[in-house]
Amino acid sequence: MANVIAKHDFRAPSDNLPQEIKRLKLPEAYVPATVSAAPLAGTWVNVDHHTRGLVRLVIAQSGNEITLHGFGACSPSPCDWGIVPGTVYAEGVTGTSALAFAGMYTFGFKQTTIVGRLMNGALAVATFDHFMDNSGRSDYFSEYILGQ
Repeated sequence: MANVIAKHDFRAPSDNLPQEIKRLKLPEAYVPATVSAAPLAGTWVNVDHHTRGLVRLVIAQSGNEITLHGFGACSPSPCDWGIVPGTVYAEGVTGTSALAFAGMYTFGFKQTTIVGRLMNGALAVATFDHFMDNSGRSDYFSEYILGQ
């Protein structure tokens, strides 16, 4: 008996997905609305010049994505927190303009979640600090008002 060698032609499902959608008369795939980050973009400065926390926040926009570049209170100049990716949020499920954002900084000894929202032309920002260094310090919350 001779050995039969079969050749299998593998095609990834994504190769023929558009044809299958049409053949099966399925609805087109849902494409979520994009949220414009433009309203949040820019340099925001804490209105409290004596703050011991967040001094400045630079929100940079690239397409519909943002990066957050925070600066904390240090002397003689602000401490650079670095740049982290952020997520933008609209006011509702059909919104297309960013109203709020969130991001996460990891400093080694603590993790800082930063969230903010536009409010009457200002940026209301909250930080949630969680210590990871077994120092016994309490996790804490801070809030700030920033303007452009």
